[in-house]
Amino acid sequence: MQEGCVPWPEPTARAYREQGYWNADVLGTWPRTPGQDSAAALVTSAGTLTHAELDRAADRMAAGLLRAGLAAGDRIVVHLPNEAELIVLSLACFRTGVLPVYALPAHRSAEITHLVATAEAVAYVCPDQVLGCDFRLVAREVLDRTDSLRHVLVAGEPGPYTALSSLDADPVGLPAPDPEDVALFLLSGGTSGPPKLIPRTHADYAYQLRESARLCAVGEDDVYLAALPAQHNFALACPGVLGTLRAGGTAVLAPAPTADVCFPLIERAGVTVTSLVPPLVPLWLDAAEWTEHDLSSLRVLQVGGARLDPETARQVTKSLGGTLQQVYGMAEGLLNYTRLDDPEDVIVHTQGRPLSPGDEVRVVREDGSDAEPGETGELLTRGPYTLRGYYRAPERNATRFTEDGHYRSGDLVRRTAQGDFQVVGRINDVVNRGGEKVPTQEVEEHLLAAVPVVAAAVIGLPDPHMGERTCACVVPRDPARPPTLRDVQAALRGRGVAAYKVPDRLVVLERLPLTGVGKVDKRALRAQLDA
Repeated sequence: MQEGCVPWPEPTARAYREQGYWNADVLGTWPRTPGQDSAAALVTSAGTLTHAELDRAADRMAAGLLRAGLAAGDRIVVHLPNEAELIVLSLACFRTGVLPVYALPAHRSAEITHLVATAEAVAYVCPDQVLGCDFRLVAREVLDRTDSLRHVLVAGEPGPYTALSSLDADPVGLPAPDPEDVALFLLSGGTSGPPKLIPRTHADYAYQLRESARLCAVGEDDVYLAALPAQHNFALACPGVLGTLRAGGTAVLAPAPTADVCFPLIERAGVTVTSLVPPLVPLWLDAAEWTEHDLSSLRVLQVGGARLDPETARQVTKSLGGTLQQVYGMAEGLLNYTRLDDPEDVIVHTQGRPLSPGDEVRVVREDGSDAEPGETGELLTRGPYTLRGYYRAPERNATRFTEDGHYRSGDLVRRTAQGDFQVVGRINDVVNRGGEKVPTQEVEEHLLAAVPVVAAAVIGLPDPHMGERTCACVVPRDPARPPTLRDVQAALRGRGVAAYKVPDRLVVLERLPLTGVGKVDKRALRAQLDA
């Protein structure tokens, strides 16, 4: 296990091996799929790679990494868009033991500096320019602020640095990784401070891929569209790009998650599965009403990252044709899925149940006692693909993990009598209005159901008398006719919402700020209103 990582206790690890959760399966070898060599593996704006071509490209880049002086155990921060280089480099890292730390597209010099410093990364891999940002300038700032970097590798025009394409060499023999070694680092949500590094091993991540693909019925005939950034766990491995490649299918990387970009890709590539975060779903549903593109190949639309409101959930199959699958999970491990054959009521109103029989989940009250079915509490979990500690974060680990190894998610959930979860919100996402606790997610769902808006976020704003007052921030469906505060208050009272939950203030915006993983960034929203 990599220094700075917290291992599973040996008795627990042994049980996971004996029960078949962990085996000799390692990441990075799946393009070698018998009979699929000539089939499309990866489709990007630059063209298509077959499974055999992707395999060769990964082997050549793996040899190039070693020739450049990188070695197993070295950490590199990977900050690439949804292009072929991201996947080729990932496979090359898995094969050599070089450890990718996946940065998100929205990150800039502050976040990259933090990641480089925390990981003591020896390389930073970035594009030349994307959407007006010159990442070579970001690299310059990071180099000035950190000490460990030896390489800046640029996809595109390298400027004063090294072209990523130069990491190309004749393949060499590579030792097989130890399945229980760390293979990659994901990032925590980072909503309460800088993102923390999440170590994932070959064994636990390969298990996640296998089981997710099985549950989602993803096989060699499937085409997965990575509409979201493929560096994020959802689009990477639920089953995502890696799970689809492992199954012998095709992964399509979209440069943006918008309907005008993705609908043509769905038609052209025959996409069968894709994933979205809730703020994007109403936009896709609206676009589906007028699109001329054929979306009939779409079999499954996964939605995760936050709870999808029931009113929107009901429209998915009717408007897009595919089955809705709600996914509630975390990069730290635990994944919950609604099943494809679940009754509509379960798919619409819950966020699924655990992926694995090895997932141990508790829902606890504030005093630590177990909540009853239907009662709200914090979700605690441990299992064969859930971490036992963040990387180099002992102080954080002391508060986020119980003594017996359960991860404290910070999520408030209810578990139904049938074992499905309903996500209520976050422990710290409650407005304390004069002593009354306002659950923001509940109010947001009422707003989306009762008011003509396409997005809504409820936050608390300081108040000298009440402590906090509730502020509803909305994006109107018709910008020319935005709702008023009186409209909103009347609509919620008409739904029987308690008076203390009805918003005190309304702010109409063109868009809500999002985090790098597509969740509403309430910290940025508060800062925007304070400015």
